[in-house]
Amino acid sequence: MKIIGIIPARYASSRFPGKPMVDLNGKTMIQRVYEGVKKSQKLSEVIVATDDQRIFDEVIRFGGKVQMTSQLHTNGTDRCGEVARGMEADVIINIQGDEPLVDYRQLDQLCEAFEDESVAIATLGIKSVSEADSNNPNRVKIVLDGQCNALYFSRSPIPNKSKASAEVAEKMNLYRHIGLYAYRKETLMELVKLKKTLLEQVESLEQLRWLYNGYDIRVVETRIETPNIDVPEDVENVLRAL
Repeated sequence: MKIIGIIPARYASSRFPGKPMVDLNGKTMIQRVYEGVKKSQKLSEVIVATDDQRIFDEVIRFGGKVQMTSQLHTNGTDRCGEVARGMEADVIINIQGDEPLVDYRQLDQLCEAFEDESVAIATLGIKSVSEADSNNPNRVKIVLDGQCNALYFSRSPIPNKSKASAEVAEKMNLYRHIGLYAYRKETLMELVKLKKTLLEQVESLEQLRWLYNGYDIRVVETRIETPNIDVPEDVENVLRAL
């Protein structure tokens, strides 16, 4: 399989404008993401997809590959789709541009999921959902079916734990979402054509659009978790980890 890693990166983040360019111990965040992704031996190519000249120039500066994309995209999937459309690939991995400590082993796990020919979309989940995570809307929860496909993603506490003992709750197929996605190229080309749904707008989760339209999302269990940068306050966590 030819697997391409694409890193969508935009400058105009509402919660942290310019975060791909933030300095993390002498390297910009986008450089750290790129270098972390390049450690995976399963990726044939890695490319940054951006709509900002400053990010474009920075990737060129550190020797990375980059492609300018439309400013009209509202999510990383659409940005990946624009880049992937002109590339020869079997699988596309969408790597968040705010994961400066991305672990190549997570990417390898996603790649390996596509050895199963029935898998069209895959993502990662970690079976560790604390009470604080459950009530935190920034921690996305997933309930799985018996084939390890997602039944639902939510920012709210799911399922109803009030009717289950702690022991029963532990046995539920409940995971915390790790926001890396992979798709077969032909599937990605279909996803970018789908219209937004009310369900995804209520939850602010684009993957609900895919579930709504009948696509299975395989959830691969991982034990690896790295801190991302969502707001300026997160920078200190990453610097400590570095």
